[in-house]
Amino acid sequence: MQPAKPVRLLVAASLVVMLTSGCSLLGKDSAKQSIDPPREDTETMLQTVIKDAQKNNASQNAQSTQVTLYFKDDKGFVSPLSLPVASTEGIAKKTLESMVEDGLPKAQLPKGFTALLPKGTKVKSLDIKTESKLAVVDFSKEFTNYNVQDERKMIEAVTWALTGFPSIEQVELRVEGKKLPEMPMGATPLDGTLSRAMGINLEIAPGVNPGQSVPVTLYFQSHTADHYGYYVPVTRMVKRTDQVAKAAVDELIKGPLANKGLEAVMTLGTEVLQLKQSDDNSTVTVDFSSKFLDKDKKASADAVQAVVLSLTENTKASKVQITVNGDAKVSTTDNKTNSQPVMRPTHINPLKL
Repeated sequence: MQPAKPVRLLVAASLVVMLTSGCSLLGKDSAKQSIDPPREDTETMLQTVIKDAQKNNASQNAQSTQVTLYFKDDKGFVSPLSLPVASTEGIAKKTLESMVEDGLPKAQLPKGFTALLPKGTKVKSLDIKTESKLAVVDFSKEFTNYNVQDERKMIEAVTWALTGFPSIEQVELRVEGKKLPEMPMGATPLDGTLSRAMGINLEIAPGVNPGQSVPVTLYFQSHTADHYGYYVPVTRMVKRTDQVAKAAVDELIKGPLANKGLEAVMTLGTEVLQLKQSDDNSTVTVDFSSKFLDKDKKASADAVQAVVLSLTENTKASKVQITVNGDAKVSTTDNKTNSQPVMRPTHINPLKL
């Protein structure tokens, strides 16, 4: 509820001014009889009201935690949204509960976004095994009441939401205490544990043999009917290579596949001049040709974000250094200048409610 904070403070301050000015809401005679309080008393009252409002806002913030949830957008893509949910000891469990149909008020979601977990689904338990980073989720029987065309999307949503937590890398699904060997409608196999290696919004690059391919996860843009812009992760199967990071950026430059409804984030013709990863694997440095910049010599802020998301998704790096023709000082369209590595955002597609 961030946008409401300045409003509350303004209202509080206005009330103090109205009360201490002693005239506009009173009759003329009453105003003459009133005695203006000393200036310092007015300021003290104002500061007290503001401090109380700030404490109230801080208390509300302490009662919620920002988490990244996964929903289906109006184009059928499994897409992340970062929203505040009620703080609780079992925040991973609360995350899944918020992804159930009617788990959140529909008004909180962008137009066209819908929950993938069936209505009435309960998360009976969620046990995180610390050593193996395995989350064992036990759903109620309602979990199986889904449309078969959403089967894989459901699995992706649960897996990607949970593996967004640093303490979770693998997921095991159960229903009413029993491990699922496969999904009940489309028979998607679940014999092993689930991880991000399964991909999300899977597609195959033109002319690629699936048996001789490797997955790269790319972040493209999309917009809702009411112009809310957001990033969509897409796992594309490309020709097998041991230079996965380079392949990811090359595919990002190529853009989304036709008729998918997604938007390119980079200019065609942009070249990767060099790409390397630091010895400790924490940073990827990518050097682009001048076509990475627009006519005003600025890089698209959306392109920078997409590059950071895509490279950190496909490597163990947590940050990306972007250079253009070897120059680390890169100005962006959101009026920022980056000369240092850019960290992967903690939350993707944050919504301000």
